[in-house]
Amino acid sequence: MMSSRAFRRVSECFVKPHRPTEESNQMCYLTPWDIAMLSVHYIQKGLLFKKPTPLVNHQVFIQNFLDKLKHSLSQTLFHFYPLSGRLVTHKTHDPHSYSIFVDCTNSDGAKFIYATLDLNISDILSPVDVPPIVQSFFDHHKAINHDGHTMPLLSIQVTELLDGVFIGCSMNHVIADGTAFWNFFNTWSEIFNAQAKGHEYDVPISHQPILKRWFPDGCNPLINLPFKHREEFISIFEAPKLRERIFHFSAESIAKLKAKANSESNTTKISSFQSLSALVWRSITRARRVPHDERTRCKLFTNNRTRMEPPLAQEYFGNSLNTVSGDATARELLENDLGWAAWKLHLAVTNHSHKAVMQWLKEWLQSPLVYRFDRFFDPFCVMMASSPRFNMYGNEFGMGKAVAVRCGCANRSDGEVTSYPGHEGGGSIDLEVCLSPDAMSALELDEEFMNAVCN
Repeated sequence: MMSSRAFRRVSECFVKPHRPTEESNQMCYLTPWDIAMLSVHYIQKGLLFKKPTPLVNHQVFIQNFLDKLKHSLSQTLFHFYPLSGRLVTHKTHDPHSYSIFVDCTNSDGAKFIYATLDLNISDILSPVDVPPIVQSFFDHHKAINHDGHTMPLLSIQVTELLDGVFIGCSMNHVIADGTAFWNFFNTWSEIFNAQAKGHEYDVPISHQPILKRWFPDGCNPLINLPFKHREEFISIFEAPKLRERIFHFSAESIAKLKAKANSESNTTKISSFQSLSALVWRSITRARRVPHDERTRCKLFTNNRTRMEPPLAQEYFGNSLNTVSGDATARELLENDLGWAAWKLHLAVTNHSHKAVMQWLKEWLQSPLVYRFDRFFDPFCVMMASSPRFNMYGNEFGMGKAVAVRCGCANRSDGEVTSYPGHEGGGSIDLEVCLSPDAMSALELDEEFMNAVCN
């Protein structure tokens, strides 16, 4: 039975960095990339693990596990101390100014929750659609990033199933993008495993986060926003009724898509993910029965770190991303082949250069904006979010490799597609697709799409 009545929140506490640093006593400034995220939801991603078998003493196992998680989290927050802070708004009226930053000192820290759910792993993974109960695996349900003024910027929820454990992480999107989110998760796992081998404190880590925010030359780190009240830039978005389903694409299937797209475009430059995104764009457009003269877009989130000159390190902790998009009428998209659509996306990604990033920043600083989620999607848009390049299945917390990745209800909309690496690795990809019930039913009957899916 998928009833929320089977869910029980057992305990909660707060975890702080195991010791302060000189830098953590200073405010953490926010960049244009960060501030633009104030009105969207927290990032919600987590991993599902099988419990060790056999368990001689369940109570001892779970208590030891929770203690080790909290201890290693405290060590991890030492390296990622902004996550233990809160957002603060500073306003003056003469002269007028409105600024938002992170206070890392006046806070209880990160939240840590332990909950139980009387279901098995199979109850989560077996249904065709992702069951709604998965949303209960995450704290900060429907919270937007501006709520970080009063809510923890990081909340960890450990949900114990009958035969498994889910570790769900809700992280404020003003503080971090997907690259930074998984760098945190990977570091936490690394410290947990090192402590299990007897290293109690100050564990060396592989990828030290770079916490100093990057600003364009001449930009005051304490950005003055053209607002007087939160109502001027905060909006609450309620997603329509959606179906959410995960489709698996093997490495072999993706290789065929890539070869087909490149052959049809007479090139070798189109990537695997651009080929897969083109398939999704075409298939969803068909499933929606978009009128032929309507314009449709496929948006992709792009990591700016490698595009900057000089590049930002992958360890840069914060937001450094924008969206690019391919654009076409439904007729153009569907009357041309896969390679035509993939080449559109390839050009969009290739043209997103250092110059393009700096132009976005220049325009933002001239006229600061906060993304409104209700305007981020149009009725015929497909949004490719997250990345199969993120190291999700490399995280182990004493229970071996995770059996699945799942996300919460955050930032869900019709046409949103979340990308994960496939469980078996090797270049396989899982896509979590959100569509209206009618469009999802049509997608499940789409021959081009389903021929590429591996059941």
